[in-house]
Amino acid sequence: MDNLFDKINTIDTSSLVDRVEKNLIDLLIHKNFKVGDAIPKEIELASSLGVSRTVVREALLRLRMIGLIESKRHRGAVITNPDLLALLEKRMIPQVLDNATLREAFELRLVLEIGMADFIMERVTKEDVEELREIASKEPDLSDTMHFQIQHEINFHGKLYEITGNTTLKKFQKMLLPVFDYAHSSGILTKDVAVRKFVSHKGLVDIIEHGSAEMLRNGMRNHLDNHFARIFI
Repeated sequence: MDNLFDKINTIDTSSLVDRVEKNLIDLLIHKNFKVGDAIPKEIELASSLGVSRTVVREALLRLRMIGLIESKRHRGAVITNPDLLALLEKRMIPQVLDNATLREAFELRLVLEIGMADFIMERVTKEDVEELREIASKEPDLSDTMHFQIQHEINFHGKLYEITGNTTLKKFQKMLLPVFDYAHSSGILTKDVAVRKFVSHKGLVDIIEHGSAEMLRNGMRNHLDNHFARIFI
């Protein structure tokens, strides 16, 4: 005789957890929960949703993983302010990303650095300008014709991100640094381009000190021109 359970399909519990996770997020939104507010206990949520505490616990674990809730002593789970880049950072492993993704991450860097000119010009201080000049002074005299020097880029452009005053933007830049380095060393940006003069780091400092946001945008685009040339194959 066939086993009584041979024809019975297993229940897709993962889809149930997915639905509970979504319902919990909807609950937090509709009930206007704020950062620091305690959410209902597991047993209360399970009873309200008509599911087991195991399912609720799994859904809550997912919310903890994305930084939406955290456990507090004597209070249980409370709403927290999620780190927008935490999960992305854990998955940003250049060695396991394909060339198309690496190229797109590198392109994202170019877009960010051209687009942040207004924030730099609005928030830069005299001390920032002096620090930028100090960084640029340590570069070779031919730095305006060289294709790429990773440490110079990290030092100078990292300072530009800092000047924006945007913490999320700065974290994003730091997270992408290994991608930029790997994008060059991996050979996906190997197209030869004509060596020519372009706006150097020293030239960008001059613009920041005496120019405008529009001039900085144009200067940064020119500064990054040979990177664009390698991408536009």
